[in-house]
Amino acid sequence: MSLEGVRGKLTANAPLAPLVWFKSGGVADWLFEPKDLDDLRSFLRGLDPAVPVMALGLGSNMIVRDGGVPGVVIRLGKPFARVVAGEGHTLSCGGGASGILVSSTARDAGIAGVEFLRSIPGTVGGFVRMNGGAYGGEVKDILVDCDVMLRSGELVTLSNADLGYTYRHSALPEGAVVVAARFKGRAGEPAAIQAEMDRISASREASQPLRSKTGGSTFKNPEGHAAWKLVDEAGCRGLMLGGAQVSEKHTNFLLNVADATSSDIEALGEEVRARVKAQSGVTLEWEIQRVGRAPKASASS
Repeated sequence: MSLEGVRGKLTANAPLAPLVWFKSGGVADWLFEPKDLDDLRSFLRGLDPAVPVMALGLGSNMIVRDGGVPGVVIRLGKPFARVVAGEGHTLSCGGGASGILVSSTARDAGIAGVEFLRSIPGTVGGFVRMNGGAYGGEVKDILVDCDVMLRSGELVTLSNADLGYTYRHSALPEGAVVVAARFKGRAGEPAAIQAEMDRISASREASQPLRSKTGGSTFKNPEGHAAWKLVDEAGCRGLMLGGAQVSEKHTNFLLNVADATSSDIEALGEEVRARVKAQSGVTLEWEIQRVGRAPKASASS
C-alpha cells in the first residue's frame, strides 16, 4: 500500500501485541498513525473502499487474535490527545486523549462529574464507541457530541442521541474513527474532585489486578447480576488454560500470566462462559472486543 501525500506513519505487518494490554496477538496488515485530521481524511479518501479499517486506542479492552488484523488499524497519537476546558463546564477532547488527561484537566478547571474517566484505561475514542463507564458514571451521561471520521473520509458531528447508547455499546458506524468529543460536567471544587479521583484509584488498586497483563473487565454485567460473582460461583477463580488465567483478585479479569496466546485467553473466556451457563443458567456476554483472524493453524486442527 502506497498512498501519495500521506504525512503520517504507515507501517506494514505491524506487531500489535506491544500496543495492547494483554501483550498478545498478531500483526496488523497496515498500521496508520496520522499526522493530523487532514492527513487522516486524505488517507481514508484514497484507500480502497473494500479495505477494512479499525481504530485502536490504548488497547486496554481488546483481544487481538493471533492471526492478526486485516486491512488498516488506525492509531491516533499526540496530535489527537489535547483536552481543553471551556465555558459551561465543558471539555473539548481529542479522540486520542486518555481518561487520566481528561479527568485531570477537568479537576484543574473545577469541572466535576467526569472523575470516573480516571478509572478507565483507554482513550476518548474508545470511551465514546463503547459507552465506557465505571463507578456510577457512563459516557452517555456526559457526552454532548463527537466528531467522527467516517470510512469514506467524511467528517461528521454526531450528537449523544445519534449514538443510540446502551450498556457498553453505541451505534457508531463500522470503520468510523472518533477524532474529537465534547463532554459536559458541572461546577466543582478541585480539591473535592481530586479526593473523588483518589477514592476511585484506591478502590481500583484494592480490587483489580492493575499490575498484570490484562484486558480489563471481561464480561458485561447481566441484568440483575454481577459478572464477577457468577464467575466465582461457577468455580472459575484462578482457572488456567495455557498461559491464561482467571484473576484470583477479581474474577471478571483474565490475565496473561505465562506468555499466553490470544487463543489461550479467548478460549479461557469461552470456558468460563460455559461453566457459568451450566452453573447459573446465565449467558455472559463479552465486554472485551475480540478482533482479527484466528491463526491459520487452528483451521486444520
